[in-house]
Parts: sequence; structure tokens; C-alpha cells
Amino acid sequence: MNDWDLRIFEMVARTGGIGRAALELNTAQSNVTTRMRHLEEELDEPLFERHSRGVTLTAAGQRLRPYAVQVLNLLEQGRRAAKDDGHPSGKLSLGSLETTAALRLPAALAAYARAYPDVDLCLSTGTTASLIEDVLQLRLDGAFVTGPVNHPELVSKSIFREELVLVTGRNISSLNQITHIRDLKVLVFRAGCSYRRQLELLLAQRGVVGLRMLEFGSLDAILACVGAGVGVTLLPRALVSPVARERGIELHTLYGANANVETVFVRREGCHSSSAMTELLRVVTHDRIAVTMDDDSR
Repeated sequence: MNDWDLRIFEMVARTGGIGRAALELNTAQSNVTTRMRHLEEELDEPLFERHSRGVTLTAAGQRLRPYAVQVLNLLEQGRRAAKDDGHPSGKLSLGSLETTAALRLPAALAAYARAYPDVDLCLSTGTTASLIEDVLQLRLDGAFVTGPVNHPELVSKSIFREELVLVTGRNISSLNQITHIRDLKVLVFRAGCSYRRQLELLLAQRGVVGLRMLEFGSLDAILACVGAGVGVTLLPRALVSPVARERGIELHTLYGANANVETVFVRREGCHSSSAMTELLRVVTHDRIAVTMDDDSR
């Protein structure tokens, strides 16, 4: 068994087919079949069940796969560490909450891209739950998510602190009106969004339960529907305050535990922290200080 065998095995498991795996690996289908047959013979265990739609992992294959992924990831981390001479370069895959990407990252990422053109930076957005899973599975090098995050396989660093506000249409002038609205609709990102959980808790504390959840894929869609009076949502004040008038939305101040949220950067424990990542966090942290000072001056 070697790393190529494990790479082929993992690709077959991921794609669910010998032919599809061969296509992804740019090799002959017969080569994939032969290597998998030899691996099964070496382990004396069937790893795949063949059927008309492709293949699925057997129980033995399911037990092997996490170790295959771990070995391949360790090899990739070793390769990155060996090539990292202190100058930020190469691929850096990051994740972020859509609100953080819209509010806090644009200026920092623009400055970073100008300073380090040799870094191929890829940013994807998602919910806290989905981003954490992507970091754990090493699909992302790191991600900006809502904290606190307590996980034995993750390292987290506090980056931003946001004030949250309840966002409603102009027809709602106070928080007290919320309790009197029949069939209140809550506009949220998909399941796994931490703002969603906080909003549910906030409304439950005011006796508002049995909410109708309307899920959206973008911030623009949520703000447009809130402005149209479809429902309410929970977002950082700094994000929605500049557009409140043009969007036709009302911002309601919150107090206590519901008023603030921390954004943290998470990465996988034990993985090489590249020069590209280290420098990006330095730039983002510097931008955070500049933004905080600017906010305080207004």
C-alpha cells in the first residue's frame, strides 16, 4: 500500500465510480481497477461493492477511508511546509460568513492581494456549521465563523466583535410590536447559521415561538424581503446601518447577551500554518484595528 493506492482509493470513494475516478486522476480506467484489486488483495478485504450505478464502500472501505484521507492530508501538509520559504505564495482556500465577507474582509483582502500577488486566494461563503465542517475535512485552510468555537481538532483566534440588531420593515417601530404580530416570519440563511439560532433564542425570550423560517441564499435577498415587510432578521449593525434608509428597514437595538457576537478564525489543529495564512491574519487584524478606530471616531 502506498500513497498512490490511497489516492486512487479515496477518489473512487469520493466519485462513486471507477471511470469517474480515472477521469479525475487523468489515468486509465484499467489502471484504477488493477490498483484497487491489488489493494483489496493486500488487505484481504473487499473495499467496494460494484453495482450498475458505480461502486459504494463496504464496511471495510468505510473504516479505511478516514485513514486514507489523513495520510494524504499529512503528505500535502508536509509538501507545503517544505516549500514554504517564508514568502507568501501558493493556494490559500478560506471560508467566511457572508456577513463578514461583505462587511469586514473586502479592504483587507484587496490590500493582501496587492502585497502578495503570488498567493492564489480563494474565498467561499457559508454558515458557521458548514464552514467548520469544511475546515475539519481540510477542504478549507481556515474560515471566519461565529464564535466561540470549542473543538479539540480546531484552533481558533478572535478577530472581530460585532453589535447585532434586529432588522425589520419600517412598519415595526419597536421591539414590543414583535410579540403582537401573528404568523411572524423570520428570514435567515440556511440551517447552520449562528445568527439564526440567536434570533430564535431572542424571540423565544419574548414569548414568540412557532416561527415560520424562510431560508435565503444571499444577504441582498434577505434585506430586500425585510424591507418589503415579509419578515424580520438579525444582522450586524455595521453591515446594515449604511443601507438602512435606501433599503427601507428599521434597526432595533438589543441588550445583554443577544447584543454582540464574536467572529473567530478557525483552522485545523496540527496543520501547517503557512506564511500565506499567517500574513493574511496579520493584514486582517491590522484592518480590524483600523476599522475599530474609525467606528469609535464617529
